[in-house]
This record gives sequence, C-alpha cells and structure tokens, in this order.
Amino acid sequence: MQLFKQDAVQWLMSLETGSVDLMITDPPYESLEKHRKIGTTTRLKVSQSSSNQWFDIFPNHRFEALLIQVYRVLKPNAHFYLFCDQETMFAIKPIAEQVGFKFWKPIIWDKVTIGMGYHYRARHEYILFFEKGKRKLHDLSIPDILTFKRVYRGYPTEKPVALLEVLIAQSSRANELVVDPFFGSGSTLVAAHHLQRRYLGCDLSDAAHQHFRTRLAYFS
Repeated sequence: MQLFKQDAVQWLMSLETGSVDLMITDPPYESLEKHRKIGTTTRLKVSQSSSNQWFDIFPNHRFEALLIQVYRVLKPNAHFYLFCDQETMFAIKPIAEQVGFKFWKPIIWDKVTIGMGYHYRARHEYILFFEKGKRKLHDLSIPDILTFKRVYRGYPTEKPVALLEVLIAQSSRANELVVDPFFGSGSTLVAAHHLQRRYLGCDLSDAAHQHFRTRLAYFS
C-alpha cells in the first residue's frame, strides 16, 4: 500500500505503462460548483457532519489528459469505473471513447434515501463502466442497479465500502493492483484491502490523507 499527495494527472504520468489491473475513482467534478451555488450540495464546503474541507474542483477541460493517462497505465483487458453525476457523464463519455475505451453502460448506485435538490430529488449516482480491451466480469448475474445506503456523517462524498467491493470483485483478482487517483475517504482502498488486492491511492487533500490513515488504523 502506498499513498501519494500530488495532482492526479501528474501522478498517473509517473506510473508505468500497463501496470494497473483496475481503476476506480470519483473526481470532484466541475458541475458540483453549480450545485453548491444553488444550495443542492454541501460537498464543496465544510459539511455539518464532518470537519473535513473538500478539495479543489477537477475541471472538465482536464478530463482528456486524465483519461489518456488512465488508459495508458491500465493493463490490456482491464476495467475502469468512474463515479459522476448526469452532467459529467455526458462530458466524459465521448472523451473516454476517443482515447480508446469501450463504454458499456452507466451503472446506477441507488443510495436508498434522497439527497438535497429541487426537481425530483436524486437518490442515485452514476458509475460509468469502461473497458480497455476485453475482460469478463466474474458474476454475470449482478444487475446494473446496485443498492447500498449512502454514508452519513462521514467524509464528504464517502462511498460505502460494500459498493466498492462489488466493483473490485467483479473486475479483478486477488493480488492484482487497484488504483484510485482521487481516493477521498479511502473507501476504494479499504475495499481493495478487504479483498486481498494491492492498491495505490493519490489525493491532494490533507483531510483525505488524515481521514484514510485513521481508517487504516482500524484494519491494519
């Protein structure tokens, strides 16, 4: 296990070509700024349920550079999962396809309870499912709607570890390398540890590193 504090694109550029078995990440996408301005998210400021300060936005114009590096570092026949909202999905899909990924579908994460908002308040999030080459999922009976209750009173945008375990189990094997260049709460890394995968994580936020090291103390 190694953690890095660096710009995600620059960090990925330092990794060896074709060295990663699975990439899962949740960038602080640009459209969150709009949601914050109209009061439909707390994800970019100090949350009432957390003392953590959310880190800077990753702008849409940098996604091409990011996805080029993600594609490069992934091994042939590997999967890539990216959490995002409906606006970011439309921005990322054509870029990812242009750099070489096959887009399979958006997987729906059903959070069970509704969040903030106005028109038809959301209780879901998208997980874009991309493939480099061809890799078979381990369990073809799993549906494209994954139901896991959202995490309350945790790190901003924290994902349930059990949700990440489904993705990791589907798209990797024991001892393979799972990477998250925006690890945030560290849920992807915790899930990888639970499933005996090797993992690397990068994040610019001091709060993310502090939060994950606290979690690490519980399962080390």
